[in-house]
Amino acid sequence: MSLKLEKLSQLLGETFGEKLLSVVSDRGELTITVAAADYLEVARTLHDRPELGFEQLIDVSGLDYSAYGNAGWEGKRFAAATHLLSVAHNWRLRLKAFADDDEFPVLDSLCGIWHSANWFERETFDLYGIMFSGHPDLRRILTDYGFVGHPFRKDFPVSGYVEMRYDPDQGRVIYQPVTIEPRENTPRIVREDTYGDVGHG
Repeated sequence: MSLKLEKLSQLLGETFGEKLLSVVSDRGELTITVAAADYLEVARTLHDRPELGFEQLIDVSGLDYSAYGNAGWEGKRFAAATHLLSVAHNWRLRLKAFADDDEFPVLDSLCGIWHSANWFERETFDLYGIMFSGHPDLRRILTDYGFVGHPFRKDFPVSGYVEMRYDPDQGRVIYQPVTIEPRENTPRIVREDTYGDVGHG
């Protein structure tokens, strides 16, 4: 860990104490995980405290841990990873929080702290189904208005649930069940029968 990250890690520990569920330094990046109940308060402190000075929110990413790693994941399923930047101190931080309920994941919105969170939280809602309490306009942003489900969830089928097409008889776009047959996209390798035999090029 660089001296800069060590300083930041120590400062975070002094500031948040037991609210930090984990602090991970990996590949020159620092990630802290907090409980959903502490997410908003920790974010506000990261923004407001001059010694931390995270004045910019770069991104909010959704995460689905339902099929994480080679072994079964024992923790909560959905999380949001918020990427922050301090221009004043020239350091970055990833703030992560897991939603408490896997069936209806909810986290606090950070729009009141960083306005740039608005569309990123809408993307996370649209693609992962994570709700953000207090968001001023939480609606789909990338998928169609009539879209069913959340396409970045691990259990969402690659072909989706419905397809849309223009129906000339009805004179409008209609939705219908997917008509694509499921298939495996494994490349087929064709070689001559003599491939690999000695004396044949």
